[in-house]
Amino acid sequence: MPQCPNCKKDVFFAERVTSLGKDWHRPCLKCEKCHKTLSPGSHAEHEGKPYCNNPCYGAMFGPKGFGRGGTESHSYK
Repeated sequence: MPQCPNCKKDVFFAERVTSLGKDWHRPCLKCEKCHKTLSPGSHAEHEGKPYCNNPCYGAMFGPKGFGRGGTESHSYK
C-alpha cells in the first residue's frame, strides 16, 4: 500500500489523489509555503515539493519583478 509523502500514513484507493508521481491524501496535498490545499495537476513543483502557481511559486522561483507591485515583486540585496 502506498504511503502519503506528507503524513506518512497508508493511502487507500478511495482517498487517493495522484500528483508529482506519488499518491497523497486529498487534504495532505498542500502548498509548501502557504499551505493552501491543491488539486492534482493545477500546481507547480520545485525539488519534489508542491507549490501553488500564484503567488507562491512565481514569487519564490519565478523571474525577478513578478507580482503586482507588492513586496513580493522586488528582491532586496
